[in-house]
Amino acid sequence: MDAGLEWADIIVIGHGLGQNTWGKKALKKVENCQKPMLWDADALNLLAISPDKRQNRIITPHPGEAARSLNCKVSEIDSDRLLSARCLAKRYGGVVVLKGAGTLIADAGGSMAIADVGNAGMASGGMGDVLSGIIGSLAAQKLSMYDAACAGCVAHGAAAEAVAKRQGTLVMLATYLFSELYIARSTKINAGLWANDLKVTTGRNKVDVCLSILRCRIQKNDDL
Repeated sequence: MDAGLEWADIIVIGHGLGQNTWGKKALKKVENCQKPMLWDADALNLLAISPDKRQNRIITPHPGEAARSLNCKVSEIDSDRLLSARCLAKRYGGVVVLKGAGTLIADAGGSMAIADVGNAGMASGGMGDVLSGIIGSLAAQKLSMYDAACAGCVAHGAAAEAVAKRQGTLVMLATYLFSELYIARSTKINAGLWANDLKVTTGRNKVDVCLSILRCRIQKNDDL
């Protein structure tokens, strides 16, 4: 594991980690790394037990994981998702991706974005794992953690929309996104500004996601 951590540009951890002794030791070793990292799944469950704050981390909780992280009810998370995302960023630092209908991206500096993209078919096992991989791959290509999270959420949702257009949402496996999704060209997204040339290619159709408010709405914190 030490060799892998030394080699990697970014660490994504949590999927299949477990909460037993081995999982705890693995997460403890990753905690000491100063490289950009993304925590999901069991890494978030362990983080809720022993909270800490760090600026080199992206966390990607769904409402249930967010509730455990903030020691509250899921209904409280869903009743004010904007506030919940801000509270998560304040408590844990770095970048927060609060998954759900209208995924929210927030950072400890006060930036906030809404990725209004995707569909109900995405509520299936493995979708979060795919999202983590997309965000991690973008961060490894030297996008900032916040920019990688914003672009990754939009790309993930746009791929799911392409799948839904082809075959509906009733049975949508996470692996179906693979054949639909690749990034054609991307640039950094700045809070409060539109990125005019971020494009996501899904199948044969290029979607200029940042020229459509339905794709990614990024505003200054004061506007949200």
